[in-house]
Amino acid sequence: MADPLIDDINLPEEPAAFPDLQQTDTRGLRPVPPEQPSRALLEERRVQRVQAAALVILATAAVLCLMYVAKLILVVILTSVLLAFVLAPVADALSNFRVPRSLGSIIAVFLLVASIGTVSYLSYARAVEFMMQVPEYKIRLKHIVDEIRLKAEQFEQTTETVLPSEPEEKNSVTLRQQNRWREYLSENASSVSQTLLAVTFIPFLIYFMLSWQDHVRASSVMLFKMENRNTAYVTLGLIAAMIRSFIVGNFIIGLFLSAASMAAFGLMGLPYFYFLGVLSGFLSLIPYLGVVLAILPPVIVGLGYLTTGTFVLVCGIVVGLHLFAMNVLYPMVLGKRLQLNPLAVTMSLLFWGWLWGAMGLILAVPLTGALKIICDNIERLRPYGAWMGE
Repeated sequence: MADPLIDDINLPEEPAAFPDLQQTDTRGLRPVPPEQPSRALLEERRVQRVQAAALVILATAAVLCLMYVAKLILVVILTSVLLAFVLAPVADALSNFRVPRSLGSIIAVFLLVASIGTVSYLSYARAVEFMMQVPEYKIRLKHIVDEIRLKAEQFEQTTETVLPSEPEEKNSVTLRQQNRWREYLSENASSVSQTLLAVTFIPFLIYFMLSWQDHVRASSVMLFKMENRNTAYVTLGLIAAMIRSFIVGNFIIGLFLSAASMAAFGLMGLPYFYFLGVLSGFLSLIPYLGVVLAILPPVIVGLGYLTTGTFVLVCGIVVGLHLFAMNVLYPMVLGKRLQLNPLAVTMSLLFWGWLWGAMGLILAVPLTGALKIICDNIERLRPYGAWMGE
């Protein structure tokens, strides 16, 4: 006789109703391992990874091509950004005295243009004065070249006595290189005009960047999601402080190198030592190539004045000041802001110099410093920022 209590309980007839029982073997001792993905699924995943890598490579190549094609526009914009960061304290100080932001921005841009014009005028005046004495330098240079040629001829005569002379060719033709300055200027007239036209936009870009500074910064932060806006705001502030300290720090170091060079060249009796000191001091700030470029002005102007000893002394002074600036002044003034290791700086100089030429060398360090700040403030990119850091 069936028990009614037992009949009321609805027990499942098949073990499929208990899914946990399907995860164990027949003895119920251990779970059955999950089913391995099929070979077709693994192949599909591999193809997806290859496609993703190919898309990343193509996107990177497209960005590099765009940066190379639009290098003039990008260089003008980045140069304007750097100068705007330098002039921002001037506009802020005028705003504290209740000067309208637009008027303060105009005054800041006017001060920049006036400073560049004054430096250009003084440089042009010194250059014209130097060109008036070019004939004298030509005579001195001719004597130096004649001495070198005489020594070369003497060396050639000594080698002819040791080595057999080669037979002279009967039909020797001497080609003279024609002067192609007109053709060169006509061919590059369009690029020069485009460059000059782009440079004229820099003061206007600086003015609008200064006058619309708060709006641009707030709007840039609003482009990000709500949870990322605070990070974006902090990152923009750190980049602005880094760029401003980088430019001001380089200017202070350039002034120090200029003053030291002027004093050294003046004691050595070089002509135009005040002009050569400033030129050599600021050329020394160019990474890696600066030490070579800083030596050229005093050596060229000092032709006929420099002896072998004074030539070595000039080179030693320029190299010593450059090493002192790179190893002592730079860490003191800019070390806390940049925190870039030498390998990252060298690779950035190589990349941006290849991409944008001379302006790439000038913009390489601030661009790499800004990239490091971005990596330091994004969690997924922090390993890259640590790699670029000291």
